[in-house]
Amino acid sequence: MPQIIEFPDRPYIGVRGTITMTTFGLVADRIGEIIGWLAERGAHSAGAPFLRYESVDLAADRLVVQAGVPVAAPLEGEGDLFAAVLPAGRYATVTHHGHPDQLFGVVEALLKWGEEQGLAWDMTEKDGAEHWGCRLELFQTDPRVQPDLHEWDTGLQFRLA
Repeated sequence: MPQIIEFPDRPYIGVRGTITMTTFGLVADRIGEIIGWLAERGAHSAGAPFLRYESVDLAADRLVVQAGVPVAAPLEGEGDLFAAVLPAGRYATVTHHGHPDQLFGVVEALLKWGEEQGLAWDMTEKDGAEHWGCRLELFQTDPRVQPDLHEWDTGLQFRLA
């Protein structure tokens, strides 16, 4: 059952890419690189790595997505890694246990639940694309510890307007 949770600003280091539904790896696969980059600087993640959806245009199969790793204190970015902040606010959240392939249905259910609750998302539509203030998919399972995708926990956090 979804919940509404209030979050403070959360600093992170991220990388951005424009991808299609089949090229997620171009962005998502860089999470390990970000974690390594942090470790080289004596920093480490302060929470679950995530994908942040900035813009979603399913008709054109074009998504602008960030891969990010939360940090305890803000750091300077380097190269195409940048420092940013997940904005404070109220988020509708739900956790999915199972294969990430099933997330599409979980996202649909969360959006429908929000509609039924009369909630407004931090999202604007323009030229057929959804532009999100903060829409997150958090990887709560470490694949090195649990390689079975069917046992993964993935959190969704969608910011409310």
